[in-house]
Amino acid sequence: MTRAAATPERTVVYQKILGRLIAKEEFAIEEIQESQGGDYPLVTQKIVQDLVAQGSLAEVSGDGESRYRWLHRPEELNVEAWVQSRVVGSQITAAPVEERPRERLTKHGASQLKLSELLAILIRSGRPGESALQAGEKLASRLSHRLETLPGLGLPELKEISKAVNEPAYCQMMAGIELGRRVATAMDRAFQNRVRITGPAAAIQFCLDRFERLAKEARQEEFHMVTLDTKNQPIACHQITVGTLRNSLVHPREVFRPAIRDAANCILVVHNHPSGDPTPSDQDISVTERLESAADIIGIPLIDHIIVAGDKALSIQDWRSSSRWK
Repeated sequence: MTRAAATPERTVVYQKILGRLIAKEEFAIEEIQESQGGDYPLVTQKIVQDLVAQGSLAEVSGDGESRYRWLHRPEELNVEAWVQSRVVGSQITAAPVEERPRERLTKHGASQLKLSELLAILIRSGRPGESALQAGEKLASRLSHRLETLPGLGLPELKEISKAVNEPAYCQMMAGIELGRRVATAMDRAFQNRVRITGPAAAIQFCLDRFERLAKEARQEEFHMVTLDTKNQPIACHQITVGTLRNSLVHPREVFRPAIRDAANCILVVHNHPSGDPTPSDQDISVTERLESAADIIGIPLIDHIIVAGDKALSIQDWRSSSRWK
């Protein structure tokens, strides 16, 4: 039985036990267990401990056994709310779908989640009386102004803030922090190493490096497109077609679809000549001019068309002595 499926049954058990407790002004746990046929001894003990912890019950001595007495009128206790806080309160799945952190992350992205929600996802499951989200809110409240100290906190320190932070939750939090560090370092390194394609020479060098296999090993012509951002830095490379370069194969629709998807500022196209001679053919020029016309209409400029062949490469823009580059 899954945890979610067991919730209604647990609710009934809690309500029955609490009802028996409320019916007595003073009792021993053994008496309650006997009245219910010896069922659910651990649950009974847990409920009594929680009531003592919140100040509703007090332990009194008597005849060598622990007895408990209500400190206020037991009928004043909101049974339904109290049971729900213990049985359902530790389960995020009990919340409406649109309020669950994981579902919100899937729908809106991690950047849209509050710190407490991110922590709740790492904590995963709460404990009776405290959901994972409540635990995340406790941690976020305590650490929001000194979040940089979180990696240095140990399990005992986090457990003082929330009892829901057990060893698995702690390991997940620390692993998440370390993974974030490594991803950030990799992103910084990649950003620093990104080239800017500011002219034919830079475009040729980029294509010789990025498309080395295409230039030296491909037995057929392949046509690729590179999307660029506002700083003329590459965003992504997309293969458009494989086969002899023809207008019918290199359709502007297929070229500009990924460019629009990448929100490209401009594009660079490249194809290979398996012959080893990068000199452009009439067909190469025709394809280039057709794409340039489409680029003018779409508003995503084609800044160059590079032909790679073995160790050589040629810029059609440079070859035509274009003044497009600035």
